[in-house]
Amino acid sequence: MFNRLKSFIPRRGQGIGIELAPERINIAQVRKQGQGFKLTMLSSVEIPEGLIQEGKITDSPGLAELIQSTLAESKIKVDRVATAVPMREAVIRIIPVPAELNDKELREMVLDHEAGLYLPYPREEVDVDYQKLDLIVDEDGIEKVQVLLVATKKEITDSYLETFQQAGLQVDVLEINSFALIRTIREQLRQFGSQEAAVLVDIEFDSTEIAIIVNGVPQFNRTVPIGTYQLQNALSRAMNLPTSRNTDLLQGMTIPTNSPVDSVRTGATGINPGMAALLRVLGELTDELRRSIDFYLNQSENLEVAQLLLAGPGAGMGQLDEFFTQRLSVPTTQIDPVAALGLQVDQEIPALQRPGLGTVLGLGLREV
Repeated sequence: MFNRLKSFIPRRGQGIGIELAPERINIAQVRKQGQGFKLTMLSSVEIPEGLIQEGKITDSPGLAELIQSTLAESKIKVDRVATAVPMREAVIRIIPVPAELNDKELREMVLDHEAGLYLPYPREEVDVDYQKLDLIVDEDGIEKVQVLLVATKKEITDSYLETFQQAGLQVDVLEINSFALIRTIREQLRQFGSQEAAVLVDIEFDSTEIAIIVNGVPQFNRTVPIGTYQLQNALSRAMNLPTSRNTDLLQGMTIPTNSPVDSVRTGATGINPGMAALLRVLGELTDELRRSIDFYLNQSENLEVAQLLLAGPGAGMGQLDEFFTQRLSVPTTQIDPVAALGLQVDQEIPALQRPGLGTVLGLGLREV
């Protein structure tokens, strides 16, 4: 079987990383320089409404044309790309299989037998990939090997491949966006022990993707329908402003951290109505994070959450890390993929924008 979901296949290339977010196309080109990496090109352009909806490509020709024009304006000539589908469009599971299987037997068992047991769709409707992880000993004392199983519906895979084909580009790597993001903070994740979990909170345009990571591997994932668009709309409605897909206003916000939790939820904070509305939505997101963490910990023995890592375009709001630290009693930090990778850059990238670059930089690394 030709596996089109090439999430884990290592390749060397001379292409670029392209992130198709609901509201923007982000493009990055990363090159090896000395012992490190250099960011040779970074570009971002708004996507008109209607090309991508709820994580799905709804207008392939229009999106392909936009990709072509963006590359032309950036004066980049490439024919290969690494890209990613949203985590909410993927099924990610860790499954145990017999340790004595050779590579061929393992592949047959995972793809032809085990995958169907863990998928909510018929096996023939999905593209599947997998990666061997660690050896474990189960409750019966039998040695097993853990396998990370990843699947997306073929209609999603097809829409991405067809869009880039129409743009005259070959997809070298098609993976899950959270995997690209994890790649940029791999060194940061190594500071945590085997009984410590990091919670990656990726605040995107119309959703927040939550991934609980242990030993560098996502063990639990969930998508919450709260993103920068919902935060911006709450702010705009409270201030009698027209709603907009442009959420740049949030980048200049500083979240107060001294408001009591009950005041945040009721809006009786003694602050302006816009901020009160924003805090109410952030309070809802906090509740969803707490539920996700509690659900995972209740199924895991001797495990603690060591840190929350904030990523995505919504993570750049001032003091948002302190807000979550206080509300969840878990140390929280905003990730900086540029610093984490030690990237050399020709032009300074503002600190507020850096948390939103994790996915596209992770994709760019696949083409180094």
